Amino acid sequence: MDLLRIILAIILPPLGVFLQVGIGMHFWLNIVLTLLGYIPGIVHAVWVIAKK
Repeated sequence: MDLLRIILAIILPPLGVFLQVGIGMHFWLNIVLTLLGYIPGIVHAVWVIAKK
């Protein structure tokens, strides 16, 4: 299941974070990072998925 989340995190980072932790601080932070730059959003999403 984590592989699917990582693939989704590469395509759409907030979706991968949402599937891992739901709507919370990490989700909103990932939206901001994705809006500021796509790569920081991906890095944060993969980090959140790998951490849990």
